[in-house]
Amino acid sequence: MNVRTRGARLVLAALAAGTALTLAAAPATAAGSPRFLEPAEMPPHPTSPWYAGPVTAGQPEHPPVCVGESLPSISSHREYWTEYDTNGSQVTVVERDEQRAKAFAGLLRRKIADCAERLMAENPDVTATQKNYGKIGVEEGATVHGLHTVSDWGSSDVSLFSVGRDGRTVTYVRWAQMGTFAHAQVADFKATTVTAVNKLY
Repeated sequence: MNVRTRGARLVLAALAAGTALTLAAAPATAAGSPRFLEPAEMPPHPTSPWYAGPVTAGQPEHPPVCVGESLPSISSHREYWTEYDTNGSQVTVVERDEQRAKAFAGLLRRKIADCAERLMAENPDVTATQKNYGKIGVEEGATVHGLHTVSDWGSSDVSLFSVGRDGRTVTYVRWAQMGTFAHAQVADFKATTVTAVNKLY
């Protein structure tokens, strides 16, 4: 499915620029709160360590591609980056009960599944292709998707997204860098997703 989207490129660029200026910090999670990924648990970069900002309450300053408008104010998030053109994020939401968490995870997955089509309607100058990398058997389940965008001005970026749930807690993880699907670290990202879901509680 080839579609066009300028929004994906702009959001990815904003995230890359914003996180590059952030200093690494230890997460400040309260007792009983979901634990977030550590930098070293992101897919390994061949020439750079990963860095991370603090765990921060609320919605991310830059809404994540595909799902940003769906994240509630009760979200918590953390940004990740390397010394090169690779970055990522994790957003976690603790719902009131498991049924609400299941519904919210389903909403995020639907938003990711038709992301490129929705972005095409708004942005005519970037071609995007999506892939569904399937399910992961961890806790109440996780799914992985990919998005590749090519702009009319020559940029090429690939992103991987996952949504996982453990009980009443849902987490969204994103990894992105310059390149194509051939550069997507799918196996490593699936391992990162498993770690993220196992750390929720």
